[in-house]
Amino acid sequence: MQVPGPDTRVVELRVHGILGTTPEDLTDSVASVDVAGDGVGRIVRPADRLLRPVPGPMLTAGERSVPRTVEGYVWGEMTSGGTKATWALLFPFALANMAHWMLPQARSDSALGRTLAPVLRALMRLAALLLTMLFTAQLTVLVADLLAAQCLRAGSGCLGHAVPDVIRQAETARSVFALLTVSLVVLAMQWLSTMSWHVRAPRTEGPHHSARAPLLPGANVVTDPDTPALRMLHTVAALSTMVVLALGGPFAAPSDPRRLAASLLLALCLLGAVALDDPTGAGSRGGRALRAALGRLPRRLLMATAAALVLVTALVPPPMNGPLPGSGPVIDALVAGLLLTCTALGLLLIPAARSARPAWAHLPRHLRPWAGGWMAAPILLTACLIGAGFGAGLALSLRQALGTPGLELPHAYDSVALFWGVATALTVLAALVTAPYLWFTWWRETRAESGVSPEIALLHAGRPQDQQRAAGAWQWAEWQRRYGHHLLLFAAAVLATGTGVSLVLRWAAAPYPGWSRWLLGLGVGALAALALTALRTVYLAVKRPQVARRLGVLCDLTLFWPREAHPVVPPCYAVKIIPELVQRVTEHLADPDTRVVLVGHSQGSLLAAVAAARLMDSLPEADRERVGLVTAGSQLQWAYARAFPGSISHGAQRELAGALDGRWHCLCRGTDPLGGAVSTWNRQVHDGKLLGVGFRPDGTQGPLPAATRGPTGALVLGGDHWMPDPQRGPFGIRRWVPGVLQHAEYSGDPEWDRAIAMAAELEIPVRGANLPLCTPATTATPPLGEVDPAAPYAHGTDAEPAEATADRATVASGPTEETARIGEATDHPAPAGAPDPPEQSCPRTTEVLEEPPEITEPRGKTPPWERTTALRPTEH
Repeated sequence: MQVPGPDTRVVELRVHGILGTTPEDLTDSVASVDVAGDGVGRIVRPADRLLRPVPGPMLTAGERSVPRTVEGYVWGEMTSGGTKATWALLFPFALANMAHWMLPQARSDSALGRTLAPVLRALMRLAALLLTMLFTAQLTVLVADLLAAQCLRAGSGCLGHAVPDVIRQAETARSVFALLTVSLVVLAMQWLSTMSWHVRAPRTEGPHHSARAPLLPGANVVTDPDTPALRMLHTVAALSTMVVLALGGPFAAPSDPRRLAASLLLALCLLGAVALDDPTGAGSRGGRALRAALGRLPRRLLMATAAALVLVTALVPPPMNGPLPGSGPVIDALVAGLLLTCTALGLLLIPAARSARPAWAHLPRHLRPWAGGWMAAPILLTACLIGAGFGAGLALSLRQALGTPGLELPHAYDSVALFWGVATALTVLAALVTAPYLWFTWWRETRAESGVSPEIALLHAGRPQDQQRAAGAWQWAEWQRRYGHHLLLFAAAVLATGTGVSLVLRWAAAPYPGWSRWLLGLGVGALAALALTALRTVYLAVKRPQVARRLGVLCDLTLFWPREAHPVVPPCYAVKIIPELVQRVTEHLADPDTRVVLVGHSQGSLLAAVAAARLMDSLPEADRERVGLVTAGSQLQWAYARAFPGSISHGAQRELAGALDGRWHCLCRGTDPLGGAVSTWNRQVHDGKLLGVGFRPDGTQGPLPAATRGPTGALVLGGDHWMPDPQRGPFGIRRWVPGVLQHAEYSGDPEWDRAIAMAAELEIPVRGANLPLCTPATTATPPLGEVDPAAPYAHGTDAEPAEATADRATVASGPTEETARIGEATDHPAPAGAPDPPEQSCPRTTEVLEEPPEITEPRGKTPPWERTTALRPTEH
């Protein structure tokens, strides 16, 4: 720990979350100006009336005030605004790419895990390639088959006199128009896959991009991989799919050399995607020989060959006077291939997840990976079915809009429509059944807890009205954090059931029985609604910025991850933000009297944590000690560590906490449904004290000392600052934000400044203050570092066996069952220099405090962030 000097100053570098924000809101100012950046990633500061950058308010720590500079990194334009709204149409591709990062991490001491890891990655890349081929095939069916070959053929009444007869008679012109249109879309996808953000930071030798286990969070999310080989495979496969579909499909007699050549290219692409493994060539993973063989010249030759096949097919087309015979077989083959790939992935994920279980078996259940590390399978299945449904819905909607009888679509579209009909019916039925059950469960738990939990009573001590206002929001937020991922599993189960029913009816009961007709109609309506809603939302997002920001949430959540399985996704924004944050921090650290605190809210907490991990891995020791981290409303513990155990695991976060050595502080509210605790868990109130397990400054984890209370009522347990919501106050010289705030307005709480001061090592929590508010009569507080056997934890120290820590109950029997929620408060604080009053015994009741708690600060000192008033909550 470096002792602050007279010239010490603090730079507070903020990063916002999803939905974007204005620079003024980010910096808590009425005006702001850019001081660095390129207009896409902007560094902003508060400004005066003449739009000149000004520093932020003074940061008060203890009895001294430290100069503070407030800066913010604005990155919302990377995922929303203008034509970026069309990126939402590629959501299935981005979802499949994200599923790759959800795979469980293979342990080095597990032979089974090391064997299955490359197989799972190969299946992910194969599914991504098949998804690209299916998208291209559906577009070809829409333009070349339904429109050019059927609607515009000679003698067709489709579109009436709007199309001249000369065009209807010219098959070559119609073929060139159709295949050229699809080719332009494929080339646009190729261009998008080459797009990347310009990073305004020097390249440094750091961790290489790899899916191997990182030592720190996000250590494998460092560069957007230049994947020319994988990109080429997707482009060649898309162009070859067009040729095969136009010339009769994969199972036609091999009489046309163009179709045979396209089939060989498809086989090469499929084998290449499976064998490529790491498309970046990083680490020691396989595929080196294939990457060497697919150099620049071979890639250009393959793409030129595929383009030549498309051109020849367009100039010498097959008969264009009716439905193309290759549409049905190609769509059937691609859909079957996707289903088989997803099934194989789901089956192989079971032993892979079990082999990775020892890495997290010692954790409590609410910290373990979702679905036991199996979550990648339902996410991939969802991506594939949404992609198939969107294309089918678009084709069915166009056929309905044309209004001409006799227009045919592949029979596979009927299967897709039946699948969506079954899925829609099951969703409605499940909602009717589960909604009353969930409501009854919620009502029963609310009645059982009497509305106010011990944590709420302790946090809002002396304020019964706030306790009642916080109780409902606290319980609802806890439900969402704990069971939100069950909705994803439920959706995947519904989609899988619908798939199974549609397949059985397709192959075992063709033609479809009469009772399934209503399901088919329901599916057609659901697909049409899906396609039209998506297109309308994209159109509105281009016109209206507010709609664009809401639609940009999809990009905010999926585009954090670099292109690993699917290259045809928009560029990853993290690989620009993180290096530029690191560069900005490094520039500030050039001044030896400057301390920098990275502050991230919501999704910004993930970016700030990964940037802090990069700094801990690259800075010298003296500079590392001047870097702190504050996260607010973060999903690092309850969501990211559980959904992405291979990149942002619980162990990686523990390593980061140890590297920061107590300079990581987390602001959290129990009423926040999107954010939660980061460094603590298994919290409980015991004898009027908030106890828990969490990360320790030395990089270990275990029981923590009891929480201390801050001047505005916040409880600091380990690195987590539990803030009362509603806030205490209002207080002087502070912005007042009333009401239950949940996920918003974290910077409006006075505890924000206190966390900044602690992360900068300018202040430490006061021990032995006024928590508990009275001394228990029967329970003695153990020394720091020891565990009171009467205050059980559901998680023990690192030295305990995993089985014991996993199975231990959160609350033991015996004296702890009668522990009071909170004791009585003293009437008045003791004056400075007076002897301590006699200890009072905590009554074994559940009554709440009628008096406000004593300010937890050393006697004779004013609160650390405000020196002009004696901080006291206002009376209700």
